[in-house]
Amino acid sequence: MNILVINCGSSSLKYQLIDSETENVLAKGLCERIGINDSFIKQTVPGKDAVVINCELKDHNDAIAQVISALTDKEIGVIADLSGISAVGHRVVHGGEKFHKSVIIDENVMMAIDQCVPLAPLHNPPNIIGIKACQAAMQGVPQVAVFDTAFHQTMPKESYMYAIPYEYYEKYGIRKYGFHGTSHKFVAERCAQILGKPIEETKIITCHIGNGGSISAVKNGKCIDTSMGFTPLDGIVMGTRSGILDPAVVLFLMENEGLNEKEMNNVLNKKSGLAGVSGVSSDMRDVYAAAQEGNEKAQLALDIFAHRVKAYIGEYFAEMNGADAIVFTAGIGENDMAARLASVSGLEALGIVIDPEKNNRRGGEFEISADNSKVKVYVISTNEELAIARETAALV
Repeated sequence: MNILVINCGSSSLKYQLIDSETENVLAKGLCERIGINDSFIKQTVPGKDAVVINCELKDHNDAIAQVISALTDKEIGVIADLSGISAVGHRVVHGGEKFHKSVIIDENVMMAIDQCVPLAPLHNPPNIIGIKACQAAMQGVPQVAVFDTAFHQTMPKESYMYAIPYEYYEKYGIRKYGFHGTSHKFVAERCAQILGKPIEETKIITCHIGNGGSISAVKNGKCIDTSMGFTPLDGIVMGTRSGILDPAVVLFLMENEGLNEKEMNNVLNKKSGLAGVSGVSSDMRDVYAAAQEGNEKAQLALDIFAHRVKAYIGEYFAEMNGADAIVFTAGIGENDMAARLASVSGLEALGIVIDPEKNNRRGGEFEISADNSKVKVYVISTNEELAIARETAALV
């Protein structure tokens, strides 16, 4: 069956049409500048040049209509009509405590996703809009919600609870939720296959590191801890996000800089991280280039980044009482050799040893641990769209 995977942002929509039996991508595309002037859709079919269609996309309903039109077009399409789409899988960022796995969407599911909007005000609303647009355009086609937070719902309470008055958890649901769950699950399962072991008998530390990033401890196939928390702001240093921070710093800055809540949130989410420390860029490549030219702040940003990743690896190694493997994935994890090396160097006492020659590669799937390393270290390209397609096909 053909699964249409939809990932909605506030002004964009990414999609892929995947044959669930062969797992081949039949077509993929992007709708940009939804609700903004100069909107367009770009579609790519394997083996052919990308096609860009300039069109008015007033809202996500227009975007979904254009996606269907592009997929079924006689010249650039890959299916004859809507009967060529068996189901639609939607990426939904936040499912709160309500969803431990992917679900077929009905009225109750929609209500529950809507109730999670306060927990993800920037992400869940466009996810909801995309679902409703697909329901309207493809009546009778099953719609499935695949949650970023679902994989992390197996964490024990001591991992996800904060030491604040318990009433705030009961009243507002304040706790660690974790994100990037679809990616962590995908690479952990693939790693178990490479190890030749049932995932129920493995201990794997998964490092999803891109402009945003998180690290998870996956024991026996289940997440027992993860670095992102109540929001995607917590954890490691990211492109523009601070990561873990003494909460008193927030109060101090608000008082001494005269910042309100919105301004403080902007500092932590958009002006911190690699960009904030280096003063150069949120892009790791730019920061490396500056460091190589002698920029001390850029080098400091890189050092802080590696230090934080290494600290989480050590923490999760302790939590699981060892690890069979460490996996690097996502933009930086798959392509940045220096970042990988810095993140695990000095962990020889834990049996983690990197082979610099093996590590000198980008993208794909390969081992980078030395022959004498007790813990295997891999680079595994993530594929969240394929993971969503698999979840959707399994349900429908």
